[in-house]
Amino acid sequence: MRPYFESERVLHDGVFFAATSLYGLTFAERGDLVAYHPDARVFEVSDADGSPVGLFVFDLYTPDSKRGGAWMNPLVSQSALLEPLPVVVNNLNVAKPPAGSPTLLTLDEVTTMFHEFGHALHGLVARVQYPHFSGTNVFRDFVEFPSQVNEMWILWPSVLSNYARHYATGEPMPAALVEKLLAAEGFNQGFETSEYLAAALLDQAWHSLTFDEAAGLTSVDDVAAFEASALAAVGLDHPAVPTRYSSTYFAHTFSGGYDAGYYSYIWSEVLDADTVEWFGANGGLSREGGSRFRQRLLGVGGSKDPLEAYRDFRGRDAEVAPLLARRRLA
Repeated sequence: MRPYFESERVLHDGVFFAATSLYGLTFAERGDLVAYHPDARVFEVSDADGSPVGLFVFDLYTPDSKRGGAWMNPLVSQSALLEPLPVVVNNLNVAKPPAGSPTLLTLDEVTTMFHEFGHALHGLVARVQYPHFSGTNVFRDFVEFPSQVNEMWILWPSVLSNYARHYATGEPMPAALVEKLLAAEGFNQGFETSEYLAAALLDQAWHSLTFDEAAGLTSVDDVAAFEASALAAVGLDHPAVPTRYSSTYFAHTFSGGYDAGYYSYIWSEVLDADTVEWFGANGGLSREGGSRFRQRLLGVGGSKDPLEAYRDFRGRDAEVAPLLARRRLA
C-alpha cells in the first residue's frame, strides 16, 4: 500500500483536507519561521474567516537524537489570560528517504499522522480562559478521545479518494484493496480485546489493594499468585489469551503515569466509536457537524467536565454498542 501513501499527499490532501472540510481551517506553510530542527516545518493555521488560529509544527522524520514513538506537544497553550493563540507540534518517527525520493508511508504511519493531528486540533482550537484547561489538559481517560476520532477520516471515502493515489501515476487506490482494508478491521479483535482488558483489570486489581493487603505480598511467588487470582476473578485466566503485561514489567501500572487508569484507552474508544456513529448519521464530513464537535467539545478543553461536554455534543451519554460493532463483537 505504500505507493499510495506519499507523505505530502497524506498531509495536505488527507489530514489538512479533513480539517478544512470539518472546521474551515486552512494551513499555509511559513518557510520564514525557523523551527528547532531543519526538518521541522511551520504552518500558519487560519479560520474560515481568515482570522489566525495558531501555529502548527510538523516534525516527520527520525534524526539520531529523537526519542521513539509519536506524540503531540503544546509549545504554547492557548489561554485568554496569558497566550491568546497556541503553538503545537506533532512529532513522528518516519525514516527519511534519500534526497529526491518520495516519503512513502505504511498504513500504520498514516494512522499515526491522523491520530497525532487529532491531538494537535485539540490544542489548536482551544478557546479557554486559563492555560491549565487548554487543549489536551484534560483527564487521562479523555485525552485520547479526540485523536482517535480523527482516525475515522482515514478510510472515509471522500478523504481516502483525495489522498490515496499512486505517487508515480496518480491512480487512486484500487477499490478491491480498500474493501480488503475494511474487511480486515475486525481481524483478531476477540484476542486483542481480551488481552487488553486483562491488563486494564489487573491494573485495577493492584490499585484496589488496601495497605494491609499489600503488606502481605513479599515475594515473586505471591505476585504471580495475585496476578493469577485477579485474572481468574474476571474470567480472563484463559490459556489461549496469555498475560501480555506481567506485573513485574507492566510499566504503565507502577511507573508510567497510568496508575489505575490503563482502562482509559478503551474508554476513549467507547466515546470515539459512539462519535463516529454520530458523524455517520449526521452528514459525515460536514462543516455543520465539525462546528458542533469543535465548539461543544474540542474547544472547551478541560474547562468543562468531559462527560458533560460529551452529553452537550452527543445529546446523551456514550453507549458501548458502537464499539462492539466496530470490533465485530456485537
